[in-house]
Amino acid sequence: MSSPTGPASGLPVRMPRPRQPGRHRRPEPVAAPEGAPSLVLAVPGTPSAATRMLADEVVSIARSELPGLDARVGFVEGEVTDFPVSAEFPSLASVLAHAAKERTARYEQAVAAGVEAKAPEGPVAVVVPLLAGPDNAQIRQIRQGIADSRVPAELTDVLGPHPLLAEGLHVRLSEAGLARADRARLFTVATAADGIILAAVGGEEAVQAAGITGMLLAARLAVPVIAAALDAEGAVAATAEQLRASGSQNLALAPYLIGPELDPSVLEAAVKDAGCAAAEPLGAYPAMGKLALSKYTTALGITPQPAVSGS
Repeated sequence: MSSPTGPASGLPVRMPRPRQPGRHRRPEPVAAPEGAPSLVLAVPGTPSAATRMLADEVVSIARSELPGLDARVGFVEGEVTDFPVSAEFPSLASVLAHAAKERTARYEQAVAAGVEAKAPEGPVAVVVPLLAGPDNAQIRQIRQGIADSRVPAELTDVLGPHPLLAEGLHVRLSEAGLARADRARLFTVATAADGIILAAVGGEEAVQAAGITGMLLAARLAVPVIAAALDAEGAVAATAEQLRASGSQNLALAPYLIGPELDPSVLEAAVKDAGCAAAEPLGAYPAMGKLALSKYTTALGITPQPAVSGS
């Protein structure tokens, strides 16, 4: 028997937890662990204002998905700058060195204030390449930037292949009027392509990886999609001829690129060789930030909580 103030027997009573209305209850949001390594987005190519905006948008999306995330941008071909990093396009090595100094400073301040603190250990940062597919030349440069920083950092895989990249390619094609935005809707696009050249950079390995995403894109569009190497002379034109020979007449080129990793003139030349229209690169499509964060959380073993079903 229990009283209004508790159980008379002294045994614990299981009290009901407040429940959110609706069929599905929202889980508690996952936050970055205290003292977690920084996420450093390694941006390839020649830095520019447009590239900086793109990179900032990607890390902004990542921060919004994981509260408390320390996300930074480092340029593979950026400027070497002293601590603190003040340059608009800081090099990857400079950003990593800055992150390491900040972590050490936080620990020293805690000790000086008499706060019990654990000495920093493990990687200072998780470096995520801003690349849709494998590119050995770019990865070598990123590894060199990490080595130049003399900072312990973990390098993740590139962002693709992934279904979200197929979604992004579909969106870019639809924005250019080269594909229907939604297969389920009963309308057509007069300029919709009946064959897609998926143009990648990074050699044969990059083409194979792009081909995986290409199969997902083909399933979305119900048209043939063939990957081709932008950095192999004549490859895009040959792929265009292959598609035309198989019956496709209205072709489109979909860049399997985020943007900064390739000189725009190379893409323009490929479009001319193929003799077809083209979509824009993936750019700051929201999936880029989500995929970058996914690489980071996988490296650290952070798993977002799934929705809890309830009545």
